[in-house]
Amino acid sequence: MTKEWFIIRPAGLPISFKSDLRVPKVLLVLIAITLMAMVISVGYGEYYIAPLDVVKTLLGLPTANEDYGFIINTLRLPRTIVAFLVGVGLAIAGTITQGITRNRLAAPDIIGINAGAALAAVTLIVLFPNISVSLIPLVAFAGALTVAIIIYLLAWQEGSSPVKLILVGIGVSLIANALSNLMITFGDINTVSQALVWLAGSVYGRSWSQVWALIPWIVVFGLVALILSRELNTLNLGDEVAQVLGSRVEWQRGFLLLTSVALAGASVATAGAVGFVGLMAPHLGRQLVGASHEGLLPVAAVMGGMLVVIADLLGRVLFAPLELPCGIITAAVGAPYFVYLLVKNRQL
Repeated sequence: MTKEWFIIRPAGLPISFKSDLRVPKVLLVLIAITLMAMVISVGYGEYYIAPLDVVKTLLGLPTANEDYGFIINTLRLPRTIVAFLVGVGLAIAGTITQGITRNRLAAPDIIGINAGAALAAVTLIVLFPNISVSLIPLVAFAGALTVAIIIYLLAWQEGSSPVKLILVGIGVSLIANALSNLMITFGDINTVSQALVWLAGSVYGRSWSQVWALIPWIVVFGLVALILSRELNTLNLGDEVAQVLGSRVEWQRGFLLLTSVALAGASVATAGAVGFVGLMAPHLGRQLVGASHEGLLPVAAVMGGMLVVIADLLGRVLFAPLELPCGIITAAVGAPYFVYLLVKNRQL
């Protein structure tokens, strides 16, 4: 059975996209599920709002209660949008990481990028408890970038090896996690509590300022990833084949790694260490539309956003009125999934 493809060639641009015809259909289904989950999430809370009233409020239609507008638009909608954007960023970052390493068990949180962001943020919270929280995202991104550079340099030996990137990344991740625990050990009880919540990964209390701050990172670097999707396909063929095809392997791998760091760093900086989304979303996407990155990237992105939105909703529903951070839910699902993949792909 031959696959059916569609090709997009933007006029005046030296780029084109070739994707499986399944992609639009899968995207429509995933977007529909995501929108339903977001409506339910916005309506759920101590003050429950029916999904129909949520939709009416979002569309500006009259509802039975005038307070719905404030509750939805000011208190709940930003949190849900942040959850979706964080999932999108982590999923694209995970897809890129797996592409440049040619290993489907790789992800930003596994090779140390998220751990670098977490270490920087925890250090700031513990050592400077009175500092403005607006600095945490910037410092977390700087930590992710620093760790990525260290990983790339340590893995370099007449070129960067995908296997070395993973192994060095795992080692650096362990060191960063140990240092984070060390910072927590010597911290004040109040600042330690704040750091632990951040490490667990949560979108609680997020506002429109975080939404507007995160959107440019996701949009710009998400588009960069999509434009470079063909290069990811080429790198997956192996360095020797990619070089024969005319690819500048090291430059492309380095730039793609930087793109992954930007997406993962911005996401972790906004919501904390939400783990395993960058691992699960690409795998689920491949099962739906195959391995071609032109179609995989958008599908994995929506899948990642859906996963974090649902995780945040489940964290509020399962043990209500106790609220679990969404990072705990993704870890509870992602850790067994990682073990399953490890057993299934022993050759990797």
